[in-house]
Amino acid sequence: MSITISQVSKKFGNFQALDNIDLDVQPGTLVALLGPSGSGKSTLLRTVAGLETPDQGRVRINNRDTTNLDIRKRNIGFVFQHYALFKHLTVRENISFGLDIRKKPRQVIKQRVKELLELIQLEGFGDRYPNQLSGGQRQRVALARALAVQPEVLLLDEPFGALDAKVRQELRDWLRRLHDEVHLTSIFVTHDREEAMAVADKIVVMNQGKIEQVGTPAEVYEHPANPFVMSFVGEVNVLLHTSPIFDHAHRANPATRFFVRPHDFEVFTTPQGDSVLAKVKRIIHLGWQVQLELTLGDRSSLIVHLNREEFVRLDLKTEQNVYLEPRQIKCFEQVKQDLFNSPADHHQLAS
Repeated sequence: MSITISQVSKKFGNFQALDNIDLDVQPGTLVALLGPSGSGKSTLLRTVAGLETPDQGRVRINNRDTTNLDIRKRNIGFVFQHYALFKHLTVRENISFGLDIRKKPRQVIKQRVKELLELIQLEGFGDRYPNQLSGGQRQRVALARALAVQPEVLLLDEPFGALDAKVRQELRDWLRRLHDEVHLTSIFVTHDREEAMAVADKIVVMNQGKIEQVGTPAEVYEHPANPFVMSFVGEVNVLLHTSPIFDHAHRANPATRFFVRPHDFEVFTTPQGDSVLAKVKRIIHLGWQVQLELTLGDRSSLIVHLNREEFVRLDLKTEQNVYLEPRQIKCFEQVKQDLFNSPADHHQLAS
């Protein structure tokens, strides 16, 4: 089912939660609404669900105007961050709840619950209660309950936010595999860029009630539309035109900010071409990669990422001098000052 959001705005008092939002979600796609707290992503999700009514604009699901349609008639599955399972009901009863209130035949309910228990890989857990399950298992039950009524659209509001990092990763991988099986049009809210990149077909980056960019994970990461997107979807070094990195680049001008991803630096132990001198102040081992904290001649700092093979080859130590060349630089004119909230942000902005 397609979802079309046209010129939707929503205010809470003087706070502009949504500001003239336009968005098309194609049938069968899994879309992430990604942004910081207060960006409007949950409000947009709740507007699609019918939990909020827009001040202006329209929402259409499969070309049917649902803007003012009763939430019970929208045929939408909604999964909350904190499960919202009924504690006094078993797993089987939680899953069947929506079917029970719709007075579906008992045999139909029994078969549907059986199918869903298999789908969420909890076949032997039907008679347990929520307090007898792990957090990841409870979230899978919540998802099965949402799917039980065979919704046209599935909406998930930070579904893994209450879980620890390892369980989050396992569940997001599972959700992606599940989506590939059921092909249900789905929208999920997250502030976790890795989660959005790992799960979504399309990412909608939001900020201050507006959509900054819509694209595939690769498009948003490799071709950001503006400084906010560049900074939010991945770690970046933000450089001024006065940085020693640009001593050799006379094209740099004061109206430009330069963005370099930590992995987009070439590191040498001897001078190379236009390379710039830096000193290793700290080495942080992050498993599959090594993070270097470097200081330039003007005492500004940079973050550089190396894979373990590069690090071993260079044999780097703290206080060692190294030489840098940026492989790729992105620049944006007339960056809003409010993106840089402190002097340190002028050199390093990591979302």
